[in-house]
Amino acid sequence: MRVLVRAMIPTTAGNKIVKDPSFLKNLEDYIQKFNYEASYFTEVNGNRTMVFVLDLPSPDMIPAIAEPLFQGFDANVEIHPAMNLDDLKKAISNMKV
Repeated sequence: MRVLVRAMIPTTAGNKIVKDPSFLKNLEDYIQKFNYEASYFTEVNGNRTMVFVLDLPSPDMIPAIAEPLFQGFDANVEIHPAMNLDDLKKAISNMKV
């Protein structure tokens, strides 16, 4: 199942993290470990925010995905099911209205 992972890093923690020389290497290793389809970096409600798209093979992977973000970035993490256009077309064609 495709999911959207959103990790919001509070300002104080983010200020410390971006000064760490290993930050980008650690982030790159994390992204490669889970083979994310896409990675985006933005701001949400004043917080540094990372958004990842991933095909989640099994729900038991959620802790492995979330814990590095909780512990390594002090992030607030949300994981949401997500559909692409093909998924949406299939869902609508299966609806009985």
